[in-house]
Amino acid sequence: MSARAPRKRAEVGAAKTAPARATRKGKPVFRPRPPFPDLPSVVIVGAGRLGGALGLALKTKGWPVKLLSRGEAGRRRAKALGLKAVMSEELWSADVVLLCVPDAEVPRIAEELSSTLPRSAALVHTAGALPLAALGPPRGRAVGSFHPLCAVSSPRDSLAGHTVAISTRSRPLRDVLRHMAADVKLDVLEVPEGHRAAYHAGAVMSAGLMVALADAAVAALGAAGVEPEDALPALLPLMRSALRGVEARGLSGGLTGPIVRGDTGVVGAHLDALPDDVAPLYRLLSQRALKLASERLSPEARAALEERLR
Repeated sequence: MSARAPRKRAEVGAAKTAPARATRKGKPVFRPRPPFPDLPSVVIVGAGRLGGALGLALKTKGWPVKLLSRGEAGRRRAKALGLKAVMSEELWSADVVLLCVPDAEVPRIAEELSSTLPRSAALVHTAGALPLAALGPPRGRAVGSFHPLCAVSSPRDSLAGHTVAISTRSRPLRDVLRHMAADVKLDVLEVPEGHRAAYHAGAVMSAGLMVALADAAVAALGAAGVEPEDALPALLPLMRSALRGVEARGLSGGLTGPIVRGDTGVVGAHLDALPDDVAPLYRLLSQRALKLASERLSPEARAALEERLR
């Protein structure tokens, strides 16, 4: 079969035969594969931040997980994290292979692994924008994607409480990925293959571009004479309070500021005071905010804001 859902040892049949791992006098040596454990064996390719975070989270929950890194630095990182590093020739024992590598590397590495992995091993990438086709022709193999919606800046970051977007056409692999998500304490979001770019754009806007927005806000305070080292510490608690409001009351209910108050004079003063490279961003975001606040404003206030924001 192409992927296995978690099961007990008693349900596993006879040991399977693995592909050749070594040669003896020019002939391949086949070694029997031991019975599968309760949880599928996972090999993570890539010892970076996400690979390390997933590896540690799965290991904590008892998953048999190993890290594959072709560089010595990656193997050292795996050891420092307390995760076992494996070589490419040991991939025959994997049930699920997770590619935690840069998006641009996924097709190349997937092609290289296709000749090493047994067909029974599922191949899964963790790239938000890439379709399953990036893993190459399935040829009977279960393929999928597992993209945590979490800004991972360290392999020791916790993934718990976030969401993961999964995609696969294989029901057994879907069960495995959902089980993995549950153990890591990730909520599951299933994204249609044809809309992955839009999904990933939304994810980027809420994380990486939020950082860019913070940079624009720091620049705005800079125009008021506030130094960046003072501006950012002042703005971060404000940003967190805004997110708490959204979490508690939704997008429209969490909106604050001059737009929701219908204060055209303040909005105009902001536009006049902002640096030239920040004012267009303020205008676009304010237009979006006006749509959110529309039902809370009088027709006159809404019309005045629309005119000022053109």
